[in-house]
Amino acid sequence: MEFHNTKAIYLQIADFVFEQILLKKWKEDDKIPSVREMAIELQVNPNTVSRTYLWLEEKNIVQTQRGVGYFVEKDAIQSVLAIKKEEFLKIDLPGIFKTMDLLEMDITDFEKRYHKRKLL
Repeated sequence: MEFHNTKAIYLQIADFVFEQILLKKWKEDDKIPSVREMAIELQVNPNTVSRTYLWLEEKNIVQTQRGVGYFVEKDAIQSVLAIKKEEFLKIDLPGIFKTMDLLEMDITDFEKRYHKRKLL
């Protein structure tokens, strides 16, 4: 995984977990990789993965079963969608609107591209 300087690494790992859930590669009640396995796979410090998993537990995305491991929570997909939508609306969308203004684009230009993408 390639990390960027724009966001904390533990949150980028959380985004990776979100993607696995949204792509339905990890379903509710599925066991996810251990801290050590994830650290090896992503080539990061296990403490960083532990921080990610703790944050995901706080957000009700994963749960820990002592001595067994981490599992995807029931309704995790709904929690992930809510978090990612909020992030998109607060962080990404204002930048998109700013770029559209700078390029003198209006919403119809955006809509045409959006609908064309859906047809491909």
